[in-house]
Amino acid sequence: MVHVCSECGTSHPKWAGRCAGCGDWNTLVEDIEVSGDDDAPIAASNRPGPTRIGDVGTEHGDPVTTTIDELDRVLGGGLVAGSVTLLGGEPGIGKSTLLLQLLAGWRGPTLYVTAEESAQQVKRRAERLGATRDDLWLHAETSLPHILDAIERIRPGLVVIDSIQTVSDPALGSLPGSVGQVRGCAQRLVNVAKERDVSIVLVGHVTKEGGLAGPRVLEHVVDTVLQFEGDRHHALRLLRASKHRFGPTNELGLFEMASAGLIGVPDASSLFLSDRRIGVPGSAVVPTMEGQRPIVVEVQALANPSVPGVPPRRSALGLDGARLSMLMAVLGRRSRIQVGDQDVYASTAGGVKLSEPGLDLGVCLAVVSAIRDQPLPADLAVFGEVGLGGELRQVGQAQRRLIEAARLGLRRVIVPSNSPDCDADIQVIRAATVSEAIAAAGLGAHTAPSGLRPAG
Repeated sequence: MVHVCSECGTSHPKWAGRCAGCGDWNTLVEDIEVSGDDDAPIAASNRPGPTRIGDVGTEHGDPVTTTIDELDRVLGGGLVAGSVTLLGGEPGIGKSTLLLQLLAGWRGPTLYVTAEESAQQVKRRAERLGATRDDLWLHAETSLPHILDAIERIRPGLVVIDSIQTVSDPALGSLPGSVGQVRGCAQRLVNVAKERDVSIVLVGHVTKEGGLAGPRVLEHVVDTVLQFEGDRHHALRLLRASKHRFGPTNELGLFEMASAGLIGVPDASSLFLSDRRIGVPGSAVVPTMEGQRPIVVEVQALANPSVPGVPPRRSALGLDGARLSMLMAVLGRRSRIQVGDQDVYASTAGGVKLSEPGLDLGVCLAVVSAIRDQPLPADLAVFGEVGLGGELRQVGQAQRRLIEAARLGLRRVIVPSNSPDCDADIQVIRAATVSEAIAAAGLGAHTAPSGLRPAG
């Protein structure tokens, strides 16, 4: 019996509070040590031997479309033959729905290994989604040798295993879901995918913090790691790639959960601004970029006097909390905005989670608008990164942001002074600092509402 770190896989002869490999605390779990035999014969390999790089063909490395546009956007065109993709997300978020729609649109035979549900449950869901087809095989199995045997007999082009934490290999000896089982089963499936040029999608559980459960080595051995996010009580779903060996990792896929399954959202900007109320203080419109996709979102802020003697609260939803605290410090120090006695709440409307620096100026102006109880102009958009000196820094792909803002009917936009010139049909207002942007937005003179102190 050994203790293995669930983050890095380092083995320890006895339990310890801190892993000696990665330094994380309370990550050691019990596992069964598999003894190795140095004299054991080397198993034969089906892979080719060393090849000159000039002789390696790339005709089989092109992605195959999944027929789901938003999924193809995140994957850079589709799934690559021989690749292994890990899909994580909270229970009930729609992972199984997405994968059934993927299997229904795939050309050729496919295999769905359900290790958590019965075949009857999966069939009923597939009938509800209209995802039944003759070449879709269901296999309710948790034993890895039986799963590999089914892949050998059916010869599918795509295999979905739901989930990797419930699959076990009897030869490993430990319990399903343990570090050794997850690591060993995942490695064998990766080998099968490479040898047979079959695309495999593994469903992974997530922890209460939102990260993928199991050893961190699981994320290292696969080719792609996808995160399916969203609120189960809302229809919007977001798909991101945190690792992708065949393309970029900054693309965002948007889906709407409906009775017929997941529907792609091609015009995300209109969706996020559809419920926006005009003339409400604390609201700013920000053109953002997710990969090559421009998305215009509404940033909302609310300020309320903090309790005397209690440190002011900073709460962020859909935004980086540490970034919000930093921006409040910049407003207080560089722009002389009275934020030290205000509880500040900031969020992105619609449930989308964003972290790009172009949101900084929108957050600042939304907070100032809330504190001074003055709404920003309805036709105004803002974007730019805020530095610790209060300066505004340019962000990438400014022209695409401006074109998207103009398409939605916005007439003016405040940008950093050093942003490149653009030919979009919109009035560009340049500002060098946050204070200049506040003045350009018309948030100068004001009358403080009851319960709020005037800004200095």
